[in-house]
Amino acid sequence: MRWVFFLLDSADTMETNAMNRDDRRVRIFDTTLRDGEQCPGASMSPREKLEIARQLARLGVDIIEAGFPVISAGDFGAVETIARQVRGPIIAGLARCVPKDIDAAGAAVKPAGRRGRIHVFLATSKIHREYKLGKAEDEILRLAVEGVRRARQWVEDVEFSPEDASRTERDFLVQVCRAVVAAGAHTVNIPDTVGYATPDEFGALIRYLYEQVPEFARGEAIISVHCHNDLGLAVANSLAAVRNGARQVECTVNGIGERAGNAALEEIVMALKTRADAFGRLTTRIRTRELLKTSRLVSRLSGMIVQRNKAIVGENAFAHSSGIHQDGILKRRETYEIMDPRDVGWGQTELPLTKHSGRHAVSARLRHLGFRLSDRDLDEIFAKFKDIGDKKKFVYDEDLIALVEGRLDDVPPTWTLDYLGFSSGNHAIPTATVRLRRTTPTSVVQEAGTGDGPVHAAIRAIDRIVGLEGELLEYGLRAVSQGTDALGEVVVKVRFDRGEPVVGRASSTDVVEASARAYLSAVNRYLYGRAATSRRTRRRNGNGTPL
Repeated sequence: MRWVFFLLDSADTMETNAMNRDDRRVRIFDTTLRDGEQCPGASMSPREKLEIARQLARLGVDIIEAGFPVISAGDFGAVETIARQVRGPIIAGLARCVPKDIDAAGAAVKPAGRRGRIHVFLATSKIHREYKLGKAEDEILRLAVEGVRRARQWVEDVEFSPEDASRTERDFLVQVCRAVVAAGAHTVNIPDTVGYATPDEFGALIRYLYEQVPEFARGEAIISVHCHNDLGLAVANSLAAVRNGARQVECTVNGIGERAGNAALEEIVMALKTRADAFGRLTTRIRTRELLKTSRLVSRLSGMIVQRNKAIVGENAFAHSSGIHQDGILKRRETYEIMDPRDVGWGQTELPLTKHSGRHAVSARLRHLGFRLSDRDLDEIFAKFKDIGDKKKFVYDEDLIALVEGRLDDVPPTWTLDYLGFSSGNHAIPTATVRLRRTTPTSVVQEAGTGDGPVHAAIRAIDRIVGLEGELLEYGLRAVSQGTDALGEVVVKVRFDRGEPVVGRASSTDVVEASARAYLSAVNRYLYGRAATSRRTRRRNGNGTPL
């Protein structure tokens, strides 16, 4: 298969007149906290979202789509908090072309002031119009215009997305683009919602829109793209769009998102930087040395492990095992590396701390890593740091990050681990004794369990105490840092009572302990969510209206 890219000539009308803004810069619109979180099992707490948003600001993204405010009180609160506390990027909230959605998004991004954006969307393709919405073209146009106008009552910066644009009839798509720009949208996003497009046709579509929608050429609005990875073409489609005039790319860290995911931010950015010659010297504002740190933070907080052979940020991205490759690298790095690993954040870890390091040194190191902690959180982390310091010789940055991540969960624990003991062997029945402490009402309960191994036995004991029976869907274990005494981080995905899966994670120098704590984290998340649902139901029944 041959990809055909339509590279615009410098004399082209679009090239000379486009946007009346910095036409050489591609804006990076990060939707990790919205579309990325829609990946099954990747839900994050508000505090976790805030930490990711802060890191995205340090990374230098132009726009952070912080969530979909209308879908829940938690999502609304997360967007509002990010709008209030994160400085630098534009903060966007997603909304359907429905008044309550738009009003919720407007209220959520209001603390961001002039940096607030409302991103409204409405399906436009024939299959969506007929089977999902049951609406004719004129009704779609009317709703799109009304949605943009309502959003403009809240913010000056409005973005509109014709959902499933890549499968929308071209003539109708042009009508939609012109109508929403006239209504006040400054950005029109062209989504390949189901990952259907190929690079040649998607690039041609973007060029067609520039030719047929004079508002784009005059600089009244810019074209954005949002590509999904169902055929593994999200990055290729995004780059084809950029070569044909798109000046905003919607993407996620590590490419997480619905189904097969979205275009990976790190791949888009490094392709533009590494092959600047092929993309007309276009630039972004991304601080590329923050890419690896951002990738690892998102991976840990979302529970979505990055595969080793992932471009740019995977463990093998700059690894060379072949003797021929190693010989070439030793003679000249560029023989087998097209990027300097240091440019994306790879390199030696800073000098590790030890158990003799004081609170000030730990606090300074955490600030360097980008964390803002209250005195109470710092006290608890320092106490855990001392515990780890007694068990291992060095405490690395990755160890500290794991400790901080353990404090980011906003879910108040119903149960905490008080004691864990286990025995196992190739000729013994694995047995675990677990003692849990309940917060409200206060109680201590101890049980024992047997299983196929010590982890299974510990999980069975926990189930007996809390009165649940979880279905373990996924179990992941990795070493957080280096050495035989490294912290082991466990991520589990568990389903209770046939509900939605919940993710739990924990770390410890003892793998069985980390596993038990991770499973207990999932238990606490489930119990907290169940209680919150029960409270909402009681309020609904009490006043007749939903929250």
